[in-house]
Amino acid sequence: MHRKDRGLIKELLKQTTPYDWLLLFFLIIVSLSGLISMKKFLPSGSLVTIEVEGREVYKLSLFQDRTVEIKGPIGTTVVEIKGQRVRIVESPCPNKICIKQGWISRGAIVCLPNRVVVTVGSGETTGGIDAITR
Repeated sequence: MHRKDRGLIKELLKQTTPYDWLLLFFLIIVSLSGLISMKKFLPSGSLVTIEVEGREVYKLSLFQDRTVEIKGPIGTTVVEIKGQRVRIVESPCPNKICIKQGWISRGAIVCLPNRVVVTVGSGETTGGIDAITR
């Protein structure tokens, strides 16, 4: 660290009030509780659902290793299931954010440009209304 940077940090620490530290502590606690409760709200499931443009095209077991190719509006997306995890291996999208997300065992991977959504869940549906719009 440069001498100028150290001086700036010391100046910032001098200006910090006890309320700033209290706010920082509160935000850290809220963040950690969110990480801990993530297992409750995003339980790992046993079913991989793959949708293209809102239509379900595959429902696969997370326990059976396989690779599938999904045709989307801009090309083919390759999804791999292995070791009770799933990932997108190849996609025609420009930024490859879906590929960079890597392996998941809960939650979802979305390739927005190719309109492919890969979700890991239990496969149970409540049968109720998800949302109401007016």
